[in-house]
Amino acid sequence: MGDRVAPPIRRLIEERKLTKFRASSDMIEKELEGAQYDLNGAKSSLEREDYKWATVQGYYSMFHAARALLYTSGYREKSHRALVTALNELYVKTGKLESDHLENLKYAMDLREEADYSMTFSETGARELARYAEAFLTRVKEILGK
Repeated sequence: MGDRVAPPIRRLIEERKLTKFRASSDMIEKELEGAQYDLNGAKSSLEREDYKWATVQGYYSMFHAARALLYTSGYREKSHRALVTALNELYVKTGKLESDHLENLKYAMDLREEADYSMTFSETGARELARYAEAFLTRVKEILGK
């Protein structure tokens, strides 16, 4: 990227919320495997009617898939919000990822925080999040040619 780093990316690097990073293909694959593992876990939790845990697992499926994209671009995040900003700059604004996937990731982040910190969750939210996570993982794999 050299000198042509977008201002939001530059700011995250300056704030040390994003670092340049050279991930091996094994590391990227491990993130995709983690995304699939968490998605499978979310589906199992839904079957057990454990909606809090399904919400958390659904979000982390999306988080790991997003990380695979970020790693592919040569960066590593230091916060969940930095990951969202970086994906927006590197993938949405460049037309590589549809904006609805990023909006779903932000929504998933909010649902996960509510479930973890406020014990607020629902069956509807958990099921919706599992669908979003599955669609996001599928799209990330398409982008990465997996």
